[in-house]
Amino acid sequence: MTFAEYLKLIDDLLLEGKTTGENQSEQMFGFGKLNRQRMKRLDKTVKLNNSLIEKAQNVKADWIWLIITEAWCGDAAQNIPIIEKIAAENPNIETRYLLRDENLDLMDRYLTDGGRAIPKLICLDAETFREIGTWGSRPKIADAYFHEMKAQGLEKPIMMEKMQRWYLADANQSLQNEFEKLLENWSEEFSSAKV
Repeated sequence: MTFAEYLKLIDDLLLEGKTTGENQSEQMFGFGKLNRQRMKRLDKTVKLNNSLIEKAQNVKADWIWLIITEAWCGDAAQNIPIIEKIAAENPNIETRYLLRDENLDLMDRYLTDGGRAIPKLICLDAETFREIGTWGSRPKIADAYFHEMKAQGLEKPIMMEKMQRWYLADANQSLQNEFEKLLENWSEEFSSAKV
């Protein structure tokens, strides 16, 4: 589904008191509702760095960014609006969204440390559907922070709160810096594969 279709799905489900996925608990609905608010805020406030805009606009290949996600996922809410803004800088980059829990066969091909971590972006050649590269589920520095907290034995609600504070403090700069490098690497990978 397109980004607009993904957002409409989330909004329609929220109106019914639901979120994506099989777990329809009050807690998961709460996460979905909070994350939709985060996505709206980020869509309005995030400004891409000029160097990232330039790199995105310079992509010559036709790519599909297949993004595996769920509405209740905090990392998805923090990263997808920025990823979508990057893709919007170039008509050669098309985004498509799949729900993780409805596509476990695909998700299980892209595990992170043995887990079904989302969001997961798979960059594909739009012509051949050959995989160019992947990203996910959060910026590397955020992932290191997450694993550090996990090693300390912090409880999940505390870790989730600390991760959200990290995202606020980082102001999406780590993600933007990673995507500058990814765009370069994927362009080189794409070019060398075409030769």
